[in-house]
Amino acid sequence: MSVLRLGTRGSQLAVWQAKYAATCINEEFPGINIEIRTIRTKGDKILDVALSKIGDKGLFTKEIEKELINGNIDMAVHSMKDMPTVLEKGLVIGAVLKREEPRDVLISAKRYKFNNLPQGAVVGTSSLRRTAQLKAIRPDINVVDIRGNVETRIKKMIENDLDAIIVAYAGVKRLGMETYISDYLPYELMLPAVGQGAIAVECRSDDKNILNMAARINHEETMAATFAERAFLRTLEGGCQMPVAALAQIKDGKLVLEGLMASLDGSMLYRDKFTGKVEDAEIIGISLAEKLLKDGGQKILKEIKRQGKRL
Repeated sequence: MSVLRLGTRGSQLAVWQAKYAATCINEEFPGINIEIRTIRTKGDKILDVALSKIGDKGLFTKEIEKELINGNIDMAVHSMKDMPTVLEKGLVIGAVLKREEPRDVLISAKRYKFNNLPQGAVVGTSSLRRTAQLKAIRPDINVVDIRGNVETRIKKMIENDLDAIIVAYAGVKRLGMETYISDYLPYELMLPAVGQGAIAVECRSDDKNILNMAARINHEETMAATFAERAFLRTLEGGCQMPVAALAQIKDGKLVLEGLMASLDGSMLYRDKFTGKVEDAEIIGISLAEKLLKDGGQKILKEIKRQGKRL
């Protein structure tokens, strides 16, 4: 192989992630020449509509996966949280890189901490997951939709005089913008998105040489954790249209998965955890999802499907 071609979205964060993947590959294969190719996705083209209103399957991955299937790139580098829980035929996740801290953070030009946000505070986020958890704790908060990269969201926050925005810590750190953070949100308050903070390397399932290469950069604990989360989401039929959050961690040799599902307004929220063997990661994810559905989450699922049919 003369050149290894990595495909990615063109955002500053996505390119950072692709370069990081390239660095990991070069550490294992010092002589290889790597080329990063940027590909524009549907999610990049539609910036003025909430993600929940434009679909949930492959908004930030489909065009890249098409290039991978057609052989125009050798690997695709994605934010794990952008990936559909069911992949296109012929594609697999070949590696998951070591996860960054997956929590959410508050950014406020007014330097608010979460606990001193004023009554009726205006907070920006495009995430139904964040909105539902915010509303469950602080029904008074006025949530407004805001999309774009971290710099764009900060600019919109200032222009529209928002009290704060909520974003993923991993992206802020990777862009070197930690000084903007006004508060770090604990998991008890804000459970992260499935796969948040992890970088996935997608490959063709029949490309053994590339799969062997990907295996050399795989972080097994992160793969197990994120696969448990993805199995949880897949079982709940979740996506951009339903507030779902999950975090799997390996503690004392066991995999502990905490997950939640909520109604769109946060008035109903079911949260629980499940512990098991690391090698049973996907079984743990399925088991926790089934428990939440049995405990009452099925009502949320039916209501959201009913609302979706009305739109």
